[in-house]
Amino acid sequence: MSAPTCLFCKIVSGSIPATIVARTDDSLAFRDIDPQAPTHVLVIPRRHAHNIGELADTPRELADLVALAARVAEQEGLDRGYRMVTNTGSEGGQVVFHAHLHVLGGRPLAWPPG
Repeated sequence: MSAPTCLFCKIVSGSIPATIVARTDDSLAFRDIDPQAPTHVLVIPRRHAHNIGELADTPRELADLVALAARVAEQEGLDRGYRMVTNTGSEGGQVVFHAHLHVLGGRPLAWPPG
C-alpha cells in the first residue's frame, strides 16, 4: 500500500529517482539528498506507514528495517560507530511523513544531537 502524494512512496515505485544502496522485499535504503554526515542513508519500509510507531504492530517489518539499516552501516564501513535515528511527528523533527531510519556516520557524532 502506498500514499499517492508521499515522496518516499514515489521513490519506492521508481517514479522519483534515488541512489539505492540496499533493498529487501520489505525495505529500501537510499542516500539522503541533504546529507548531515559523510554517510547519510535513509532506510524506509516499502509499505507506507506514517511514522515508525505504526510499525509496532508488524514486528517482522520493523525488524527488517533495523536489519537493513545495520547491513547498510556494515556495507558503508561504519565499523567505528554510527547513529540510527528516527524522528516522529513535526515536533520530533519528522519532515517526510513515511516511516524511516537515518543511518549516519563517517565522522564523530556529537551528543545531544540538537
